[in-house]
Amino acid sequence: MKKLKIILPALFLTAVLMAQQTSQISLPFKMEDLTSPKFAKAVDLAGGVCVIPLGIIEKHGPHLPLGTDLYEAREVAFHAAEKEYAVVFPPYFVGQIFEAKHQPGAMAYSTELMWKMLEETCKELSRNGLKKIILLNGHGGNTNFLQYFCQSQLAKQEDYIVVMFQPGNDPENEKEIKSLKKAKLDGHAGEEETSMMYNINPALVDQEALKNESGLDQGRLSKLPFGYTGIWWYAKYPNHFASDINTPNKRLGELLITSDANQLAELIKYLKKDNTIEQLQDEFFKRAKNPMQK
Repeated sequence: MKKLKIILPALFLTAVLMAQQTSQISLPFKMEDLTSPKFAKAVDLAGGVCVIPLGIIEKHGPHLPLGTDLYEAREVAFHAAEKEYAVVFPPYFVGQIFEAKHQPGAMAYSTELMWKMLEETCKELSRNGLKKIILLNGHGGNTNFLQYFCQSQLAKQEDYIVVMFQPGNDPENEKEIKSLKKAKLDGHAGEEETSMMYNINPALVDQEALKNESGLDQGRLSKLPFGYTGIWWYAKYPNHFASDINTPNKRLGELLITSDANQLAELIKYLKKDNTIEQLQDEFFKRAKNPMQK
């Protein structure tokens, strides 16, 4: 009888876990793939967490597609959502890319539009129950814009939170990643991005065009003392390509995607069960209304 009492709770727990796993498998994580009734279930399963993978439409050297950042950010989000369920927003490509306007194919929207697009996207997600929003940035030119967007959440209280994913050191994969890398200069459309795209879809890497353009730093503002200017990137990399080696390595691409996905899954899991950010924001805005009151 005692054994039966021990076994029944264990069986019940196993059944619950299996039911949760089955529910997760049956629900797509891509927002565009969900039916309206299933969307409501997805919001619940996700704990209100949504990932917006942000890319851009721009030149990626002579050998990678215009949507490289979009492909890579979404691939990371997909792998993370498979590990820890979250709703993944559809392809999002409205961001900062003024520095590529001289290259064919760049879609450089106005500052007003990129701000309003992201702001209203967050508001609409919140209205639909997704109140914990993760910005997964796949484009270096978006970084400052997205950090400022996050900081601006303290200007006016909203009923949602915004968190920008920031990957860190990965002890599990870092050693192998380092052993596979050959490039000394590895930036835009370089060894890492080319390897990631090759892992996602080899057909999207034009290997015949790998060496068609130089990705070396041309240093045309190297004598500028103590100053920052918006033309800095063009001065260094007018071909919109920054790399000395861009030969793809499928294993390297796989590891880079896996590394970011594992860390993103950790962030999703944390936000599902923890409300500290919301609590801190509530406390902040309460005090901000009357900062002189102790």
